[in-house]
Amino acid sequence: MNLHIQKRVLVTGGSGFLGSHLCEKLLLEGCSVICLDNFFSSSKSNIHHLLTNPNFEVIRHDVTFPIYIEVDEIYNLACPASPIHYQLDPVQTTKTSVHGAINMLGLAKRLKARIFQASTSEVYGDPLCHPQKETYWGNVNPIGSRSCYDEGKRCAETLFFDYNRQHNLSIKVVRIFNTYGPRMHPNDGRVVSNFIVQALSNKPITIYGDGTQSRSFCYIDDLTSAFIKFMATPAKLTGPMNLGNPVEFTIMELAEKIIKLIGSKSELVFEQLPQDDPTQRRPDISLAKKSLDWVPAISLDEGLEKTISYFDHFLSESSELNND
Repeated sequence: MNLHIQKRVLVTGGSGFLGSHLCEKLLLEGCSVICLDNFFSSSKSNIHHLLTNPNFEVIRHDVTFPIYIEVDEIYNLACPASPIHYQLDPVQTTKTSVHGAINMLGLAKRLKARIFQASTSEVYGDPLCHPQKETYWGNVNPIGSRSCYDEGKRCAETLFFDYNRQHNLSIKVVRIFNTYGPRMHPNDGRVVSNFIVQALSNKPITIYGDGTQSRSFCYIDDLTSAFIKFMATPAKLTGPMNLGNPVEFTIMELAEKIIKLIGSKSELVFEQLPQDDPTQRRPDISLAKKSLDWVPAISLDEGLEKTISYFDHFLSESSELNND
């Protein structure tokens, strides 16, 4: 008799913006999902709708400490990802990336499980080549205010590839470029959530620098689909693999687009650019196209409309709670 064995998947940082969407998608794929999170920068509300699913389990735990559980696959997403959150406790941010990687790699080694690392385009620093290919080694300040995140993620990549070479561990490493969508933290300081919250409130939209710096924005559903596709590829495909939307916009264009979509009365105000803020960020996704047959399907306008709708509802609910 051929019994279907359900795959048990661990998602660290599973209650965060990326993690909660990934947990949701894995459950739809028929997996049993363990969400592990210490709720430092994430919200329990992100996974509240999943709690009644019998295939979903939550463990409150910090990845800087070992954990002993039995799973088939691990997605390591645990780490504050916005400057506001990761600069609150920079030492802990580095520990989360480095100790967290060591602990999860140790678990994967014991279980002989495949493990996925959510790395970042920040490993490229302020890039001297454009767009960024996976072969580019980066231009990173090792002692700046953003270094706890940038260098922590770079070290985590080193550990993943050393475990792969030394212990023949099956690894998948992705470098994530700017991603947005519902469940972003409203106060995380990221450009999409900042602009939407300010525009919905008709408050001035804060642009750091002159607005000519560029970014590429990938909608969350496109990204998590690529995660699951990559995880299912043969072991020899380890990455690192860029994942993001290669269509590039200036920060000024993004602000104007959001104002227009909302019909906001917000005006633009300009502030000084933060230290080590990259001037350009756009992925070369040739590897993902070739290996996964993947390209982002959701346009910026379509994704922004969904994200605006989420924040409009979120802010309305928050306002009602404050008025009660």
